[in-house]
Amino acid sequence: MKKIVIAPDSFKGTLSSVEVCRLTQEALRKKYNDVVCVSIPVADGGEGTLDAFMYALDCEKVSVTAHNPIGEKTQTHYAVLPDGSAVIEMAAVSGITLIAPLEPLFSSTFGTGELILSALDRGIRNIYIGIGGSATTDGGTGCLEALGAKFFDKNGVCLSGCGGNLINIDRIDLSELDGRIKECKITVLCDVENPLYGENGAAYVFAPQKGATPEQVEYLDSGLRNFAEKTAAALKKDCSLVSGAGAAGGLGFALISYLGAQMKSGIDTVLDICGFDEKTEGADLIITGEGKMDFQSVQGKVPFGVAKRAKGVPVTAIVGLKEIDDEEARRNGIERIIETNEERLDFEEVKKVCREQFISAAEKI
Repeated sequence: MKKIVIAPDSFKGTLSSVEVCRLTQEALRKKYNDVVCVSIPVADGGEGTLDAFMYALDCEKVSVTAHNPIGEKTQTHYAVLPDGSAVIEMAAVSGITLIAPLEPLFSSTFGTGELILSALDRGIRNIYIGIGGSATTDGGTGCLEALGAKFFDKNGVCLSGCGGNLINIDRIDLSELDGRIKECKITVLCDVENPLYGENGAAYVFAPQKGATPEQVEYLDSGLRNFAEKTAAALKKDCSLVSGAGAAGGLGFALISYLGAQMKSGIDTVLDICGFDEKTEGADLIITGEGKMDFQSVQGKVPFGVAKRAKGVPVTAIVGLKEIDDEEARRNGIERIIETNEERLDFEEVKKVCREQFISAAEKI
């Protein structure tokens, strides 16, 4: 009897990691009657992080009304783990899949701050925050605004926290920042290593994916530089070059600088809490996957994070699109990659046929 572990990420905007596990099991059992499947939906801190924790553990789901990236009220949620810790997925309230069209200058992480406030109100003082999949490049100012920070321009006008206002920040007032933050341990789940600004920073690397034009990218980068300078003056420290400061449009920078957060590998933390090592003992094959596998995937995304923990068990990845060399994938522990969208359909078309595409790919294993 074969033991197969299924440990995928979500396929952003189409299939959740839980759905990917279910469809893979169905495809395998069509062909093999005696296979034992162990499903471990996982994530790297982005979309699907809550699903991973709630699938693996007996979590409490806390529903909250908060603001999405463009300020509209929306129903969202976070999880409370059995040990009383909270898990917040910023993509669930400030994520790129929540709005259309994208608004790179106006999108805000305010809703993420509201989720932190909700956890504080429940007496929670240990918070995990997954910060992948954002729609924002606001330096985390929206999140800080929700927690009580205020930002003023040179004329004394109070500014809302969004990317378009970063360049105008002249003074930062922390007198009303929620004091309970000092009692908290905040752990940021992130596998992005980018600094806050510059050619490898939040604006140049990620803002184009969030709808920013080349001119807006320059404007946002200048704003992030200004925010870093004003933060250094206010806090007497500069965290702008810390690995991961540029994650989620600079939210990483805000959480490290203002909330004293610690950065940890998203995929490794999720795998640890979900008991991956124990559940893969005796496995004959591990199946992982994600929506698009490209050069960024090797830097800590789910498939290669899973492969690093495979302990010699062969790993196959099912992906929507493959934009990586097979040899590079093998060097990093993935023996085989199977694409679902071989016809290169556009995203709107893929959404209509994603389940059929996935089942067809899974049956090739």
